[in-house]
Amino acid sequence: MKTVNALKIRNNLGEVLDLLDKTGEPILISKGRAIRAVLITPEQFKTRFLDFHADEQKQKLLDAIAGLKKKACGTKDSLTLLRELRGYD
Repeated sequence: MKTVNALKIRNNLGEVLDLLDKTGEPILISKGRAIRAVLITPEQFKTRFLDFHADEQKQKLLDAIAGLKKKACGTKDSLTLLRELRGYD
């Protein structure tokens, strides 16, 4: 990974973006001696963050559905309840 300081980003943003596009590798952005940010391609962002967020939401939904399945209305099974509702003995 290449490290670029904030001043170079400010003065040569187009050049840095071309480098990102060409190599596809994340670019670390430093200010002073500390890394303050990372530039990544939109594809990397989608793969790492958006898909991850969608998977989290999917898992929450599946957990909610599983929780609903566990709740019982009583000791009778569904076939017995249907027969009672329809008037069969």
